[in-house]
Amino acid sequence: MSSVAVLTQESFNEHRSGLLPEQVKAAVAGPSGAEDEDSLPTYKDAFPPLPEKPLPEGVQETGNAWTSKIKPLKSSAITQVFHVPLEERKYKDINQFGEGDQAKVCLDIMHKTGAHLELSMAKDQGLSIMVSGKHDAVMKARKEIVSRLQTQASATVAIPKEHHRFVIGKSGEKLQELELKTATKIQIPRPEDPSNLIKISGTKEGLEKAKHEILLISAEQDKRAVERMNIEKVYHPFITGAYSKLVGELMQETGARINVPPPSVNKTEIVITGEKEQVALAMVKIKKIYEEKKKNATTIAVEVKKSQHKYVIGPKGNTLQEILDRTGVSVEIPPLDSSSETVILRGEPDRLGQALTEVYAKANSYTVSSVSAPSWLHRFIIGKKGQNLAKITQQMPKVHIEFTEGEDKITLEGPTKDVQIVQGQIEAVVTDLVSRMDYTEISVDPKFHRHLIGKGGANINRIKEHHKVSVRIPPDNEKSNLIRIEGDPQGVQEAKKELLELASRMENERTKDMIIEQRFHRAIIGQKGEKVKEIRDKFPEVIINFPDPMQKSDIVQLRGPRTEVEKCTKFMQKVVAEMVFQVDVRFPQSGAAKPNLVTVTGRPEQVDEAIDHLLNLEEEYLSDVVENEAKMAYMKPSGSTASSMEEPRGPSKGFVVREAPWATGNEKAPDMSSSEEFPSFGAPVTNARSSPWGPKRF
Repeated sequence: MSSVAVLTQESFNEHRSGLLPEQVKAAVAGPSGAEDEDSLPTYKDAFPPLPEKPLPEGVQETGNAWTSKIKPLKSSAITQVFHVPLEERKYKDINQFGEGDQAKVCLDIMHKTGAHLELSMAKDQGLSIMVSGKHDAVMKARKEIVSRLQTQASATVAIPKEHHRFVIGKSGEKLQELELKTATKIQIPRPEDPSNLIKISGTKEGLEKAKHEILLISAEQDKRAVERMNIEKVYHPFITGAYSKLVGELMQETGARINVPPPSVNKTEIVITGEKEQVALAMVKIKKIYEEKKKNATTIAVEVKKSQHKYVIGPKGNTLQEILDRTGVSVEIPPLDSSSETVILRGEPDRLGQALTEVYAKANSYTVSSVSAPSWLHRFIIGKKGQNLAKITQQMPKVHIEFTEGEDKITLEGPTKDVQIVQGQIEAVVTDLVSRMDYTEISVDPKFHRHLIGKGGANINRIKEHHKVSVRIPPDNEKSNLIRIEGDPQGVQEAKKELLELASRMENERTKDMIIEQRFHRAIIGQKGEKVKEIRDKFPEVIINFPDPMQKSDIVQLRGPRTEVEKCTKFMQKVVAEMVFQVDVRFPQSGAAKPNLVTVTGRPEQVDEAIDHLLNLEEEYLSDVVENEAKMAYMKPSGSTASSMEEPRGPSKGFVVREAPWATGNEKAPDMSSSEEFPSFGAPVTNARSSPWGPKRF
């Protein structure tokens, strides 16, 4: 078995364009012995040396076999926008836009194809998808979008069995290219299957494009006559007829196959295939229709609002077909991406009036209306999981209801009568809600929000259930201090009062850290928390938090009202002192005659240690007070005057030390100017003697 490779004139010219003149001559003459060797390029020709000096102005560098083939680089990234009409969207829940199954599908498409997707929703609830990336990635993403985000339809196209292999192409490349180009799934019968039907699944627009391309491939391969007629696109509807009836009759009469590109394909070429006599007859009939319409048809242009164009088109273009069928007039609608509102009617003059009436009737058969409703009531109108709204939409499925966040209105769109009925129902719901519901907002510092919510939402859920209200506390990322309460007017006011009281109590709260050695924590808590429960019962408004044993921390935190925290602190100190020193400590009650007298009972040595410990605690507390007062002394008092600042001061008393050795005994106070009493660092000390400050440390 032998095979023959055919070299066409085009492929020969393309091959020849990349050769030098000498190589062209050699190719024309053909290789022959020594001449073949002479025609080979030399080393210098194949690898020309770089110029040693820059070329002077006006002198061009000579071309060679390498530089002549260099082509400019082009960007490999492209961006395309695809539109999915509302009626063809697979996921139509506007409340889950950008999330749910639709979001998961988009992320999966980006992961599989490497393309980047951006989604937006048009006013007509259609889905606009911007896809960017490399050409192959964008085409693959487009196919995935159509198959997974758009509802699918199916159709079949019959072509001769022997033409199927040309649709598949070498290694299936042609079929893959066709599926990517039309965003469809094409199933071709296996060779052993006698069927000649090719099944196509995808969107309506994709089906039309795929059928058109498959029929073109079949026509190219058909051994019968193939003719192409270039006829203006605006006259195609008169050749196909309403619902493609006329073109079907033509094919039946002539026996030829007539392929008219669908409205979505911007081509003027009509392809006719069949026997020569059949093709010739079909061409005569088509030409006659075209010339007759071109001669007799006139046009009128009318302005129709862009938002009403979809009503003139109708679902899947059915309304346009109805008008063409009843009046014989073609209605031309500007494309979606055009801002034009001009609609052109083309047909017989005596039919244009009727067609115009139908266009206006269809455009006005749907209306857009709105209902005034405070935005905070929208979710109550919709109901839990859309239950309230579902009752209305089930009765009037053709009415589209749109809620816009932040706007005090609800938009209705649909058939005029249905919209009026729905408008009345929603207005009644709004009136009822306004009469029995109210809302208010309170300002609370965000740091208290989590305390208002409570553990696991215990506090806020209790308030909601008790007062029958809805409370919205803003999340941390909003950094807002406004809390919104909605519901029954009385319940709103009661919930507001309770929340403000809680917030006020928290503002007066104090948090104090007590240092208690960790080894005593278990003893303070007691078995099964019995002892700490007694403390908590004694001070119910104070929250006592012990650190996790694994943290090895000595800090026990007390939080609650300021006075209660102080009382609890003293009580805890008493518990610790009794535990450490095994003594009984009794603090004076409020209003006692000697409020500073603390009684410690126990063994003498343990009593002394406990008293010493209590005095240390007192000293630490007083030192904090003194430190704070010293800081305040350096701060300029508000309202101070120059005269008050210039008051004469008495002689400085120097440093005053409480309970120093020389204050109670006969010892002399140290001389601060003496180098022996206060030696310099590194200075030699002479006649060293014991100091009342204790032994010196070096």
